[in-house]
Amino acid sequence: MKRKLIAAIGVAGMMVSIAACGGTDAKDGAKAGGGDAKELTVWLTVDAQNNWPELVKAADDAVAKKHPGIKIKHEYYGWPDKNTKLDAVLATDKAPDVVEMGNSEMISYMAKGAFAPVDPSKFDNSDKWLDALKDSVTYNGKTYGVPYYAGGRVGTWRKDIAAEAGVKTAPKTWAELTSALDKIQAKKGDKFSAWYQPSPDWYAAMSFVYEAGGSIAKQDGETWKSNLSSAESIKGLTEYKNIVDKYMHGDKTKDESDRPVVFGQGNSATIFAAGWEGATAADPKSDKVGGLKDKLENFVMPGPSGKNLPVFLGGSDLAIPVKSKAQGVAAEWIAAFTGPEGQKGLIGKGNLPNNKADLAPLKNDPATAVPATAAESSWFVPTAPGWGQVEKAQTLKTMLIEIANGKKSVEQAAKDADAAIDKVINTK
Repeated sequence: MKRKLIAAIGVAGMMVSIAACGGTDAKDGAKAGGGDAKELTVWLTVDAQNNWPELVKAADDAVAKKHPGIKIKHEYYGWPDKNTKLDAVLATDKAPDVVEMGNSEMISYMAKGAFAPVDPSKFDNSDKWLDALKDSVTYNGKTYGVPYYAGGRVGTWRKDIAAEAGVKTAPKTWAELTSALDKIQAKKGDKFSAWYQPSPDWYAAMSFVYEAGGSIAKQDGETWKSNLSSAESIKGLTEYKNIVDKYMHGDKTKDESDRPVVFGQGNSATIFAAGWEGATAADPKSDKVGGLKDKLENFVMPGPSGKNLPVFLGGSDLAIPVKSKAQGVAAEWIAAFTGPEGQKGLIGKGNLPNNKADLAPLKNDPATAVPATAAESSWFVPTAPGWGQVEKAQTLKTMLIEIANGKKSVEQAAKDADAAIDKVINTK
């Protein structure tokens, strides 16, 4: 998923991004060969170049120590340019050896056989990768990449507005949340959004679907079938509609792209969003409230079933193109970059790790407890060959707008979305 890597998680400004380096002596988990390569080309986005070049260097040093004389080249790309350049070079014999991918970008490349499979056991804590990150590198039972960083979603609200309505603490249960929102809504009136939740925000909506036991689609062997009209998915979609109906008093056709701006204008009390959005709203450029930073509080969004609402984890993965001539060394570089020493270094800078073992201690630190706890329960999009076409058609957004604006019942909108998804989801 393309997203900001340096992303302030809430008021404290905690970054939601993961990268790592270390001295793991992992061997190639892709196909054998390339272990004596003289050159290695690594493609990363500019986030690594600008924000943690020392971690890249540490991985380089670990590989160079094992392979004296190896030449390691780095190329850095912005998100808008990366895939166009990658598509062009993959058609030649000059493919890079390691490439950074947005995690939802992985699907079409895995389906087309562009990346070499890797052995996850060769990478530290792979058995504890966060659920959504593991899903993002898995296709038809094989692993085609290694998670690099993750960023999730948290609840953020105006504690000053909550206090005005008589609510002194952030909610920990669904009953506490809805009770607080009811009080806020009554206090502020029907032109105010107690919870500003743009209806087309399918990342939020699908959290309700997965929390209810539903899903976007289910896999049977190598075939996927849409699952939005299942009883469980309908239950989740209905809960989502109830929230939008009751607490969202903005334009219900508008997407979430300017949510931080709306929040910064003081037109809502609560958002469920990527962690950086609250901090962006509190930035002086967006803050029309005045001193908004000190008025915000993060919390783990509770779900109707009594569990925390599962969150979509965006982020990046590292993959090895199947045309790489240095697959062995490429896997060693990735193992070094995502190893335990690097995780420690990144955690020290306030980042979330890519695995549950390193996540656990962060849950006990007040500065990181909310994003760490929220990330523990996650979901990911179907790793189906035609998923990109589903996204391109904006099928989920269309369904949610229809539901929120009463154009169709939840059941009919979900049924129509299922039909649209099933037409393309298995198409490479």
